[in-house]
Amino acid sequence: MSPDRPHSYGSGIHPRSDPQEPAAMRYTALPRVRSIGAARAASTAAPAPGAAGGTAASGGGAAGGPRHIGRRIAVLAACGVLAVGCAKAGTAGTDSTDGNGGASSPVKVGLLYSKTGPLAAYGKQYLEGFKAGLDYATKGTGKVDGHPIEFVEQDDAGDPAKAVSGAKELIGKGYKILAGSTASGVALQVAPFAAQNKVLFISGPAAADKVTALNKYTFRSGRQSYQDTLTAASFVGDAKGKKVTVLAQDSAFGQANVAAVKAVLGKEGATVDAVLAPPSATDLTPFATQAKAAKPDLLFVAWAGETASALWTSLNQQDVFSSTRVVTGLDLAASYPLFGPAGEKISFLNHYFAGAAGTDIEKAMTEAVAKGGSKPDIFTPDGFTAAQMVVHAVEANKGSADDTAALVKALEGWSFDGVKGHLTVRAEDHALLQPMFQVRLTGSGAAAKPTVEKVLPAEQVAPPVLAMVG
Repeated sequence: MSPDRPHSYGSGIHPRSDPQEPAAMRYTALPRVRSIGAARAASTAAPAPGAAGGTAASGGGAAGGPRHIGRRIAVLAACGVLAVGCAKAGTAGTDSTDGNGGASSPVKVGLLYSKTGPLAAYGKQYLEGFKAGLDYATKGTGKVDGHPIEFVEQDDAGDPAKAVSGAKELIGKGYKILAGSTASGVALQVAPFAAQNKVLFISGPAAADKVTALNKYTFRSGRQSYQDTLTAASFVGDAKGKKVTVLAQDSAFGQANVAAVKAVLGKEGATVDAVLAPPSATDLTPFATQAKAAKPDLLFVAWAGETASALWTSLNQQDVFSSTRVVTGLDLAASYPLFGPAGEKISFLNHYFAGAAGTDIEKAMTEAVAKGGSKPDIFTPDGFTAAQMVVHAVEANKGSADDTAALVKALEGWSFDGVKGHLTVRAEDHALLQPMFQVRLTGSGAAAKPTVEKVLPAEQVAPPVLAMVG
């Protein structure tokens, strides 16, 4: 489940889901371009043979030679420079040439995500996952058919206006692939803009259901609120005649969760109501009291932000756990201690936690992230999966990102092994079908640790098929 702005998790503890607009962060120039292949080359003791950067410098010097050198010689010298280190287009990691015999052009990817702001912790996970996924999908080369995958980071600070401004800048500079969107509010603004400009957009942790089927150019590399809700529903059993209350913030995230619970459990015969708190509220006792007074059979908590710890304390003080079953999403690892004594009383649905999947790809991601001094967390797989999708789409088009329609076609219906297990990009509406987890949290404080109680297969938590809007 994703709050209004966060790619935040459907419940649990996250940075604020509906942050106020931070100080303006306008970009007059793009940040430094990042290239996995370039980084590897730079880290070696000597430049790679035939590296484009070195030969280009030489070519520049030759072009400025004495005027008495004939034009023909200059042209031949330039051709010689272009030919250095070139080979036929082939598999990922090999050098190749473009149609004019020149050095392989890079594939540019723009990452629009929360590098700063309330969702920066999530953004960091996404970025680390993307780097690990790019390394994995290109077999450590950072290239597809000889074309380096270069990405530039654009900080949207969780603000849709900044994200659209950044998207305009990137598209104006020729970027055909955009990825990121830590926040749902960002994704819902960037996706239509990307479609207007016929640019591939792979939304990340943003979980709002409206991102699915929004337009044919938009995909997602994470789960969506409906999948969270179906996971929560798995705790209920027969929903007929049951009363369900959703406790959430009054934001796009919270409202999306209410809508999803009504669509899932309401359809199965449950009565669904909601207690919504302003995202700015800090005294949460009144809302915990309202939730208890509703006397639900199941209290579904969809919360995001710094106030989550206060919320759980209020629910525990109001003795809500003794009168109803409480289900929420397990968020990032830093949030585990914040549940306090309530942690062992909650039924957790989960998108991902480090070690949850037990796959070989998860192991590869963990090792890659560890090399950077970090550990995987809830949204690290979203970045990893995004990189897998980028590489697959470009590889299917022989190292080119010029034909967006072809990139879209390559992703529609693609089924592949990811961090969490087997994933499928549903062709009809671009939903990402994936397994989800039922989780228990044991211990408290720094000792709190999650364990998987049940893996729900992708088909059990698949959202309904939607007609493509645009």
